[in-house]
Amino acid sequence: MATQAASDVPDETAPSPVLEFDDVRVTYAGPVPAVRGVTLSLAPGEILGIAGESGCGKSTLASTVLRLQPASASVTGEIRFQGQNVAAMKWSEVRAMRWAGASMIFQGALHALNPVRRVGDQIAEAIRTHDRSISDADLTARVGGLLEEVGLPRTRARQYPHELSGGQRQRVMIAMALACGPELIIADEPTTALDVMVQEQVLSLLRELVRERSLSLVFISHDLSVLGSLCDRIAVMYAGKVVELGTAEQIFGAPRHPYAGALSAAFPRIGDRAARYAPAGLPGDPPDVTDLPPGCAFAPRCARRVEECDGAEPELRPLDGVEVACLRPLERTGGESR
Repeated sequence: MATQAASDVPDETAPSPVLEFDDVRVTYAGPVPAVRGVTLSLAPGEILGIAGESGCGKSTLASTVLRLQPASASVTGEIRFQGQNVAAMKWSEVRAMRWAGASMIFQGALHALNPVRRVGDQIAEAIRTHDRSISDADLTARVGGLLEEVGLPRTRARQYPHELSGGQRQRVMIAMALACGPELIIADEPTTALDVMVQEQVLSLLRELVRERSLSLVFISHDLSVLGSLCDRIAVMYAGKVVELGTAEQIFGAPRHPYAGALSAAFPRIGDRAARYAPAGLPGDPPDVTDLPPGCAFAPRCARRVEECDGAEPELRPLDGVEVACLRPLERTGGESR
């Protein structure tokens, strides 16, 4: 009788995932299939990056964790947070989970913050929602401590969002996300509107907080260079599906899917003369998900397209330590995979 390979035996000592997406599909009224069957997991203390152009389904996928879709949206599959099916939760359980279990840092802090309320009051509101018995003195002290933890003086609590710089507003959003001690934070393009220096400060802060608080982090961005410097693993999405999944080093340094390769090549590396004088790009736009082409959704923009690409849409499959959904994946050296 054949024995089971050691690599196939489940590791019973491994901690349970904090977050799991199991064949998640999200369709908006229309119908608009924004997410088309995503399966991912996030381990405790892990930073997972989700990459892709605008309209690829990154933010929609993340929004399912906190049930932030409009009522007209249809969500199928399972989203499990700490083992619980989010879709099956009562609204009281969802409200209890938001901020205290999982929280979100939204894109564009100027628009996410209330412009007519002091930032300290906005942080305090999240705390008060989950702890109505806290005294005013303790609440003020806690808000001040959160601001200091993200590198801002306590006096900033009395200021309005327009009185703060972009980087300071983003730090306020991070303090708000930390306010109730969540286990999971979802950061949706939090550095897009920031200059390079401030962006690195925010990324360094997030790295430090993940380490010190033992947080799990989902970081959404179109910028592979940002994800490569921050994340443990990266999932590349295109037209609502994951087309490549691997470590940050694998995806940024040696992508296998042509789309992941195009994203990586779009950001020139310092000292790379070829990229400096002939920057790479990707022609065209992501497809309209209401009118997808037959077969591979990326085929119309892919230089490696062959007739077989217009057949069935490829699914993720293991390939040299990564998972890739492509019939003609790139070699690590840039050549063709056999």
